Amino acid sequence: MNKTILFTTIAVLMTLPAGTMAEEREEQRIKTLDEVVVTATKTEETRQDVPNAVILIDQYDIEDAPAVSIGELMANDPGVDWRTQGDSGGAAQTIHIRGMSSNATQVFINGVNINSPSLGLAEVGRLPVNNIANIEVVKGAGSLLYGSGAMGGTVNIFTKRPSRDIVDLKVEGGAGAQQTNHLGFENGLFFKNDLGYYLTANYDETNGFRPNSDLEHKDISLNLVLDKGDKLDLSLYGQFLDRDFGRPGVKPPKGTDTYFIGDVAVYNRESASLLDKGWDEDGLLVLTAKSKPNDRVNITLMGDVLSQENYNYLRYVNSFAGTLPGSKSWTTNTVYEVEGDVDITVTDKGLLLVGAEYKYYDWENKSVDLDTTGSALDGTKDTIDENLHSTGLYGEAHYRFMESLKGLAGIRYEDHSEFGSEYLPRFGLVAEPRQNTIIKAGSGKHFRAPTPNDLFWPDDTFARGNPDLKPETGWHSDITLEQSLMQDRVFFTVTYFHWDIDDKIQWEPDSEGVYTPMNLRSFDADGLEAGTRIRILDNLQLSLDYTYIDADEESRAFRVMDYGFPPDFPPNFEFDWVNRRAAYTPEHLFKSRLVYYADFGLTVSAVARYTGDRVTYRTETDGVYPNTKTVEYEMDSYWTFDMKLVQQIKEHLFITLLGTNLFDEGYDTFLDSFTDYSTSTTSVEGYPGAGRSVFVKLAYAY
Repeated sequence: MNKTILFTTIAVLMTLPAGTMAEEREEQRIKTLDEVVVTATKTEETRQDVPNAVILIDQYDIEDAPAVSIGELMANDPGVDWRTQGDSGGAAQTIHIRGMSSNATQVFINGVNINSPSLGLAEVGRLPVNNIANIEVVKGAGSLLYGSGAMGGTVNIFTKRPSRDIVDLKVEGGAGAQQTNHLGFENGLFFKNDLGYYLTANYDETNGFRPNSDLEHKDISLNLVLDKGDKLDLSLYGQFLDRDFGRPGVKPPKGTDTYFIGDVAVYNRESASLLDKGWDEDGLLVLTAKSKPNDRVNITLMGDVLSQENYNYLRYVNSFAGTLPGSKSWTTNTVYEVEGDVDITVTDKGLLLVGAEYKYYDWENKSVDLDTTGSALDGTKDTIDENLHSTGLYGEAHYRFMESLKGLAGIRYEDHSEFGSEYLPRFGLVAEPRQNTIIKAGSGKHFRAPTPNDLFWPDDTFARGNPDLKPETGWHSDITLEQSLMQDRVFFTVTYFHWDIDDKIQWEPDSEGVYTPMNLRSFDADGLEAGTRIRILDNLQLSLDYTYIDADEESRAFRVMDYGFPPDFPPNFEFDWVNRRAAYTPEHLFKSRLVYYADFGLTVSAVARYTGDRVTYRTETDGVYPNTKTVEYEMDSYWTFDMKLVQQIKEHLFITLLGTNLFDEGYDTFLDSFTDYSTSTTSVEGYPGAGRSVFVKLAYAY
């Protein structure tokens, strides 16, 4: 019945006449080959001139999407897999491109890498959406221009700037399920000739859909701009965020009773932890100067400071018998960076880009054990402070052999204080065999440096870092067809890709049983991604996206070696390498999006997503020969349906109704072990995705 009412409502809305709203949105064209991309080459190029497959998300896409985070916005776009640690208020949200891990996707804000140096990944759920002007997702090897970690692709987020002769002002507030509340503010203008600013601030809170899944989030950003045209464009961008959140863990199996230590409840049937907490404080400051002294030269200089502090409170590491109850830890990452590049139009057919980048990392980890009361244990405080630095030099040449054929080639030299140096080449071709038909091909070497956690994690008898690690390396190649039809009313793109990774860094028990990172494994994948955008009517747009990923990872399979008679005990082992399906990587991803604009100020957006089944493994080994069956755990495929309605009430007043997972689909996002200390049994359980949620927002926009 709910589905019938919902689909009937959508059908009725679409029969209403188009008019003012559709006309105002006429500038929101279907994605075409003429769109400008910066991230792919660090120069302004049209989409048809870059050798990469790209996803371009503009202001209208962001405003219309039934999404409250960047990850939700991009989820299931071609080649993109968005994952959360259970959808709780403060759950980590990461982006995976083409089946690679989250630390193989580099996320930038105004050109600054915001991936956590200690973890190697970017938690995109922290980032506010209302300060974003547009997003560029460039898939394929990006290490030539962006260094370590740009293996699957890059996500570059560009924040809002003031507009000349326009005052931007927006105030909004909303409330929804799970006692969710939101307040937001935006203001931008040029207040003196060429000097302007854009300011945003947000406050969000929620109780979450499970015990201990609460979140309190505050952020503020400011972009100061001095715009003197081609002569000089100077911007100073800063942002700060503060988050406190619970860590509920997996959902225990049915029948689990609330477990107490003393009078303190440790877990219940909804949450594996009622006490664990987290806290983040992130700050970013970046100064960017751009100048075009003449028609042939563009210069960009950038200096930035990134600060990330993360606090973890684990109340009971081992709840059984109340021994070794917990710990507190603080990890601080501070990164200082300077970068400069210049692109020179050497001839009418050729362009040369050269640049240099220097980064200095300061990593600090503090930890202290807790006693049975939750107080710090004397003499257990441990502090490690390490510094790293890297230098990158890169160059790339573009040359148009003929009107319909363009090539590029380049190389990067990367020198890292811990593992030495790497040379990273990249090649690409772009051909236009006929008007509005583009064929792209590219291949490049990529790498990922070990993180400070990998290198320097303190020896706590359970784990320790490995300063002798080598970087992960490999190649990423793809070929793309892009086609625009019917005067840009239809646009589609299809890509085949292949990538591989050698010396994959994996935490494994060493000869003493202590977990430590090692260069053990290799990964590879083949895949296909396709997307189409169709303007069915002037006020009705449809998009369909599909991704297929066949990803394999190497794992160790142990063989028992018996010597003599009777067999030795304990037996001797040796191991072989075997391939298995990559953990947590769905083979199939699908997304359908329908957007409708009505003449009476209504915008309706509906998104359906399908995520295929995923597998994971309890251990990194397949088992013991002759029983070679992989011990795997499967998470079922699932569909979700989200919808957003925005109605203009008066000239500057808007009301928004957002519904997510409207059919209340049950699904798991990750798996982990859970021990019930009442029965001394351990099982593998899931981090559940959130159920149905509804949110209402009122906004004044000037």
